[in-house]
Order: sequence, then C-alpha cells, then structure tokens
Amino acid sequence: MKTDISNREDILILMKAFYDQLLLDKKMAYLFNDVAKIDMEKHLPIIVDFWEMVLFQTSGYQKNVMKVHQLLNEKSPITKEHFDIWLRTFNEIIDEKFEGDHVIIAKQRALSIATMMQIKMIR
Repeated sequence: MKTDISNREDILILMKAFYDQLLLDKKMAYLFNDVAKIDMEKHLPIIVDFWEMVLFQTSGYQKNVMKVHQLLNEKSPITKEHFDIWLRTFNEIIDEKFEGDHVIIAKQRALSIATMMQIKMIR
C-alpha cells in the first residue's frame, strides 16, 4: 500500500528513484554527467533539502535553484524536451511510490517550477 510523502526519508526515496530513472535517459544523462558533472552522492542531499523546503517549509536549502539551472543552461541549453522528460519522469516515479496530499502538492510544485524555469530560460 502506498503512503503519502511525510518526511525527509520519503523525499530521499523519491529523489533517488527519480534520478536513477532520469539518468537512464540519454537526453538527460549528458546534462548531469557531461555538462554539470554532478556527483550524485553530493547532489542528492541538496535536492532533498530543496524538496523538503518545498513540501514542508523547512529552511535547509540555501542555494538559488534558478541561478544553478541558468548557469547550466549557459553551458548547454536546456530545452522544452528536457523539461518535458523531467516532469514526466517525476510524475511517473512519484505515482509509482506514493499517494496522498503531499504527492498532489509535489506534482503541482514540479509543474510550477518547470514552467517558471522554461519561461526564464528558453528564448
């Protein structure tokens, strides 16, 4: 039986599964591996901090998420297709793992984030 996202551990489970799946997509993997050169062990706690802030109004995330992605976009353009893959994968993984009110909020926030980033980055 699926449960709602209720704590940091749940977010970690979600983000690990999400990035594991996302990195299987060649169109996305190169952004993380070749362009951003992300060390997932270091990145995962940061992204968990971000989503914990988004879902539970914590204060652990201290970076500027937009600035981080704008810098990445300058190195290699992030396209509408990238955002579509990101959002589709996020929704698939969250639906596979969880259900409940925080799931609905997470999906709404993911759509808002993707939309805002596209508006600011795609010319």
